[in-house]
Amino acid sequence: MDQHKIKNIVIVGGGTAGWMTAAALAKTLKGQYNIKLVESDQIATIGVGEATIPMINLFNRLLGLDEDEFMRQTQGTFKLGIEFVNWGQIGDRYYHGFGVIGQEAWSIDFYQYWLKQYLAGKAPPLDHYALNNVASMHNKFMRARSDIPNSPVNTIVHAYQFDASLYAKFLRNYSEQRDVQRIEGKISDVQLRDADGHISAVVLDDGRKIEGDLFIDCSGFRGLLIDGALHTPYEDWSHWLPCDTAIAVPCASAPELTPYTRATAHSAGWQWRIPLQHRIGNGHVFSSKFMSADEATAILMNNLDGEALAEPRTVRFRTGKRTKAWNKNCVSIGLSCGFIEPLESTSIHLIQTAIAHLITHFPSAGFEAADIREFNRLMDDEYIWARDFVILHYKATERTDSRFWNYCRQMEVPARLQHKIDLFLTNGRVFREGMELFTKNNWIQVMHGQRMRPKSYHPLVDLTSEEEIKGFLDEVETVVANCANAMPTHAEFIAATCAAKR
Repeated sequence: MDQHKIKNIVIVGGGTAGWMTAAALAKTLKGQYNIKLVESDQIATIGVGEATIPMINLFNRLLGLDEDEFMRQTQGTFKLGIEFVNWGQIGDRYYHGFGVIGQEAWSIDFYQYWLKQYLAGKAPPLDHYALNNVASMHNKFMRARSDIPNSPVNTIVHAYQFDASLYAKFLRNYSEQRDVQRIEGKISDVQLRDADGHISAVVLDDGRKIEGDLFIDCSGFRGLLIDGALHTPYEDWSHWLPCDTAIAVPCASAPELTPYTRATAHSAGWQWRIPLQHRIGNGHVFSSKFMSADEATAILMNNLDGEALAEPRTVRFRTGKRTKAWNKNCVSIGLSCGFIEPLESTSIHLIQTAIAHLITHFPSAGFEAADIREFNRLMDDEYIWARDFVILHYKATERTDSRFWNYCRQMEVPARLQHKIDLFLTNGRVFREGMELFTKNNWIQVMHGQRMRPKSYHPLVDLTSEEEIKGFLDEVETVVANCANAMPTHAEFIAATCAAKR
């Protein structure tokens, strides 16, 4: 059987994608394969502050990481969700929190009971019924408490915000301790086999040749292998997601350490704010068709919490994905595979998902076509699910103050997304498609937060008396508020558990 086993894995590129891949494979393959990672100190990674979604907890558990040490090493903070500002109309604010809204109620979703009262003007905003959201409003944080059953604190869901360059360094150390060999060098050539067009080796500019059986392209937007060598086409989605440039800059920390990322819409895009222990990561994502780089930079620099700690950096991108994430004996992971702007913090999740699917479909020396097709089908779904959810934020707006927002509001969207919107606008119904990343609660918070209002609610809600519904909602709101009041602040929790050395 050994003759059917590949032996040598070559990862091209470091950064977040490369070292996440190296760490996961080193842990999973238990030293039975040769893993080499080629990267050059001459080539900079994007390395801005990075925000994540809760699925990263699965990745950390796979690696067996200690969360407190991970947070210290990456200057990390905890994340309960995202605050959106100015998206529905200028002046609007809402939270897209992770985790539960309300509690399970009979056979109909909690949201439907709340919706009946809200449409009648008899219920406060939806945020009041979600502990993640209420805690975010007051800068509170604690980990979920499994020892307190039947309480909202048992349902707290968190992700992280950290320094991407420190995260890559942390995972590099983890990988090298597990025999991943890092090779310093710049790739000057990629050699293909005549027989089948598979990659046989990469050649460094000093003449060294790195041979392999499986090649993983983590070279970022360059797509050195998947594009440069194998010429895999790229599907462009910029007609739905017209932003194509980001300007990033770190700044000094603010007095309050917020347990959430903020996304503030401007006239031709939006600004991210990611609080870390030692600084705040900021960036302005915008469309160069609707705004100049100078204007975008000025907006960013005028909306920082503190002194800028570096010169602004510009990153240009094209939203979309490869038509084949896996082509021949090359798997593209991260930016080489595709890019969805970081509005819902899906970048690291898409890396993690690609790694998980690669492990599930790990190849033999024959590189079976059926396995590769299934991997590509799954990755197509992952990117499309993330794409449609991000498109929703642009489509669901009432803003008319700029050409950019008029374009977004009026554009046609993918049929699957339009179907979701139509279902919601009738009776507030949302259905999850298969293993779709975002849940009903995710969709509801964004749709409602951006002023989409159903015509009515689920008709079976009327089987419950209004008095019962009011009592139920009041109890949930009170319990959530009491739990949030009892939580420590985000800053206090970090100071007590995982503060980085200054």
